[in-house]
Amino acid sequence: MLVGRARHQAGSLAVELRKRGAQVIEIPFIEIREPKSFRSLDSALRNLASYEWLILTSVNGVDAMWARLMRLKVKPKHLEHLRIAAIGPATKKAIEQRGRKVDVVPKEYVAESVVRSLRNKVKGKRILLVRAKVARDVIPRELRRAGARVDVVEAYETVVPQSSRRRLRSTLQNPKKRPQMVTFTSSSTVKNFIELLGGANRNQSNIQGVLMASIGPVTSATLRELGLSVDIAAQEYTIPGLVAAMVEAAISRRAAHKL
Repeated sequence: MLVGRARHQAGSLAVELRKRGAQVIEIPFIEIREPKSFRSLDSALRNLASYEWLILTSVNGVDAMWARLMRLKVKPKHLEHLRIAAIGPATKKAIEQRGRKVDVVPKEYVAESVVRSLRNKVKGKRILLVRAKVARDVIPRELRRAGARVDVVEAYETVVPQSSRRRLRSTLQNPKKRPQMVTFTSSSTVKNFIELLGGANRNQSNIQGVLMASIGPVTSATLRELGLSVDIAAQEYTIPGLVAAMVEAAISRRAAHKL
């Protein structure tokens, strides 16, 4: 199995798969970097008193925001008045580990569900949304339609790790190393995987017969848009949900070979 999460995040998925007997190859499809400027984020963090809601959509966003809070010497008490929404359990856990209560976690861990959870709570409220440089605009667009004032600030950016290019192609071209499954945990990992393979000029034979495993519907939609199949889809849009779906697929595959 090939895990393509960012290098500092790949461990949890790889560990869970190895616990279940999988041979795991780790090649990052995504690299997390600081934004070119922290000006907008720093300005928002210095003015937290003007916000009533804080929305965080990833662990990376939590990490980046708290790093800036420490750098700016903003005290924890300046966050006490905020109601906080987290897109999923991993983001919720990262916030709670920093001593803050999370008020809203949507039933499904996608932007649309965040909107459904907040739509009736935010009219006239000022919201701070901390996220990646490039992200879907569902949350700010729909919450503004619901009457909220939303400030979107960039906390980090994702880029293609060029060092993965040769290793990925070599792995897929080697019959002894070629994985049976590839994991995708975000739309960015899908887009970067395609770019690492050569974009529109990629050699399709390199991935023929390789199963594509998706963490959720947004990632699945990106796979299909870029001409890849969705062979495995997590029912719960989390790392444990993805692992469960991959294990089930592996068991089914082994059973089919025995017939």
